[in-house]
Amino acid sequence: MSIMEPSCGKGEFLMAIIHRLKESALRYSFDLNDVYHNHVYASDIDGEKVACCIKRIKAEFPEIISPELSISTEDFLLANHDRQVDIVIGNPPYIRYEQIPKDKLDIYKRRYATFYYRADMYVLFFEQSLRLLKHDGKHCFICANRWMKNRYGRKLRELVARCYNLRTIINMEGADAFDEEVLAYPAITLIENNKDRKVMKYAETLDIEALGTDSFISLPIPESDEWNNVFNAETYNTIFSTIEAQGYRIGIGVATGADSIFISKDIKGNVEDELLVPSINARDLKGSRLEWKGRYLLNPYDKNGNLIDLNDFPKAQRYLETHKERLASRHKASRNPAAWYGTIDKISPILQSQPKILLPDISGNDYIFVDKGEYYPQHNIYYITGGREKDLELLAAILMSDYVRTQLNNVTNKMNGGYARWQSQHLRKLRIPTIANINSTLADTLLECYHTKNLEGINRYTNEIVRYESYKTPDKKKNAQVKYTQFNFLDLFDQYSDNPIIEMTTRK
Repeated sequence: MSIMEPSCGKGEFLMAIIHRLKESALRYSFDLNDVYHNHVYASDIDGEKVACCIKRIKAEFPEIISPELSISTEDFLLANHDRQVDIVIGNPPYIRYEQIPKDKLDIYKRRYATFYYRADMYVLFFEQSLRLLKHDGKHCFICANRWMKNRYGRKLRELVARCYNLRTIINMEGADAFDEEVLAYPAITLIENNKDRKVMKYAETLDIEALGTDSFISLPIPESDEWNNVFNAETYNTIFSTIEAQGYRIGIGVATGADSIFISKDIKGNVEDELLVPSINARDLKGSRLEWKGRYLLNPYDKNGNLIDLNDFPKAQRYLETHKERLASRHKASRNPAAWYGTIDKISPILQSQPKILLPDISGNDYIFVDKGEYYPQHNIYYITGGREKDLELLAAILMSDYVRTQLNNVTNKMNGGYARWQSQHLRKLRIPTIANINSTLADTLLECYHTKNLEGINRYTNEIVRYESYKTPDKKKNAQVKYTQFNFLDLFDQYSDNPIIEMTTRK
């Protein structure tokens, strides 16, 4: 059997592979040099790194003659590969879309179906190296985990779900997995070139040294490009429901297309007061305090959602015409020149007067605020409306709990600093106890913890509510997950193959 490392760099993985081969050669009495040249392949675009890799091999494995013959200096994504292999393993380069050379962007886009939206380069390494797998071949990468949840990974997720077998995912958010500091959160994936299974193994670790003792859960293999639910165990909880299924509405604040014109602390007095709405954005929500900075939003719509007649509002007319050149140059105005002074999203005064939960895009705040009906949210705030103010406060308390934060972390990529994002697409996937059915004593206690900003109490009583509701309605599916143990990166193949990796490359 054969093995390929498509971005070998200075040889970290390649050295480990050869070391295992040498152990196997000593055990089974075969020629290491012969097996290396006939079964091991590697490449990298960086000639200096390749030279370093070759130097390391010669120094540590002098029995391998001319190791450079099995290592190509090439752009793996553009090179022609005429051989298929049994194993692909490695750490593809993490190069952001903006950093991909412009002369190669169009070429990559024509060549790779997974190059979708603003995909990072490692996505293309997945597609190319998966093509090289023989039937039943195994593919194992350690790289950024963003592709499994975000928009640009959609086509790769679809490819893996449709054509391959996703065997194992180990999520390592927070683990120090690399020698150098990196910004992306890594994951290890094991993919097979077959469609024989319906179940995959999933684990998370914070300690790279503890990989061998992690516990795995058994999850259904995703069948489409939608993978978020796969990583949220509460998806399979039939007791609890989604936020919207309980009658609440999830939305996002207004996008104006020109915030500096429509939103300002200085706009009051320059337009008619009846057109102004107090506006709030994520910067007003800091820590456990809501501090409105005095910004107002100019609302150019009437109560029916139609643009106002500027002739009826001379102050607003003078103000907006001062900025007409910029407003008219927006894409919205080019489609409808007469509506040049409209915002991208229509503004509904009803929203301002409604009680609502305010959720900054990035979930860095421990405290979640309920606006009693004073402010209009801007585009970097998501909101939840519906029900009584008390119900919204209960919901806000539950959203603050570790029970919900764990779900959120499972369905969204974290930003730098480890913060997940309160985006509507993720909020709609959360499963929570039915607010209207919460035991009144527990509800009152949880509300007291919310009002006193007692996060420890919020976690405690949210867990009590979850247990209480679960006890009332037993759910057999909640206990359907199977635990697995013992895992190590290069030992993946030892678990899933009849022969260990050190033997696989020796078989003719």
